Amino acid sequence: MPPQNRLILWFDGALRDPAVPVVRATDHGLTVGDGVFEACELLDGRPFALTRHLDRLERSAVGLGLPAPDRDEVRAAVDAVAAAWGDELARIRILWTAGEGPLGTDSAWGPGTLVVAATAVGAPRAVRVAVVPWVRNERSAIAGLKTTSYAENVRALAWAKAHGADEAIFANTRGELCEGTGTNIFLEHDGVLLTPPLASGCLAGVTRAVVIEWAREDGIEVREDALDLSELDRAEHVALTSSTKGVVPVVAADGRPMEPGPLTERVAGVYARRHVLEPDP
Repeated sequence: MPPQNRLILWFDGALRDPAVPVVRATDHGLTVGDGVFEACELLDGRPFALTRHLDRLERSAVGLGLPAPDRDEVRAAVDAVAAAWGDELARIRILWTAGEGPLGTDSAWGPGTLVVAATAVGAPRAVRVAVVPWVRNERSAIAGLKTTSYAENVRALAWAKAHGADEAIFANTRGELCEGTGTNIFLEHDGVLLTPPLASGCLAGVTRAVVIEWAREDGIEVREDALDLSELDRAEHVALTSSTKGVVPVVAADGRPMEPGPLTERVAGVYARRHVLEPDP
């Protein structure tokens, strides 16, 4: 199997042949998107910030009305996948669904389904962004939850790529800057890093939280402020964060070129150093 297509898969207590199906056709995660997930970086055989990811997995499950997965089982599955993968850089994905259920939106019968998998991931690079013509609903029942209902993100990312970008950026219903399809956004302004607050409807990104903490510890002022979408048009320097990208500069927004900012480069350096030394901050 080519390295980019390599897949390590865990299901129901053991590693499995990734060519053999493991999820039933009536699983609610498949039929109606009734599930939650986490994706974290696997670096030198260790999942980064796993405790924070498991905390969010549980919050998302409870927010979606699902029982929380057994944390010890999840950790054991992650350890098994990580050991089988080795030291190569990878993305490890933890999927927890409601389990089997009706072919409709009534509640699933359960028990839940846990799947853990690892795949290769490319090195982080600077990105171009485009604002999409759809918005995040900050009042949605699933606002701030990392659910498997990702069709909106798939559509938005395809739109952005068709318009020459690598990532899509959403406003919310109030016209405020919100987030990307799988990233949080930071703007530099007068020596301060600004990022939308969680009340904007953005996901509480694990990397976002770590970056805020480590930047402040390094003496950088970071503010979580409601930002009008127009602030993106005026910003000179913008960065994105995610679990598999780390901290990356935006080099174009809606076709307008921009340079990596000094705070972005400083924070990216702090993150690059510390996340190797502190695998579970």
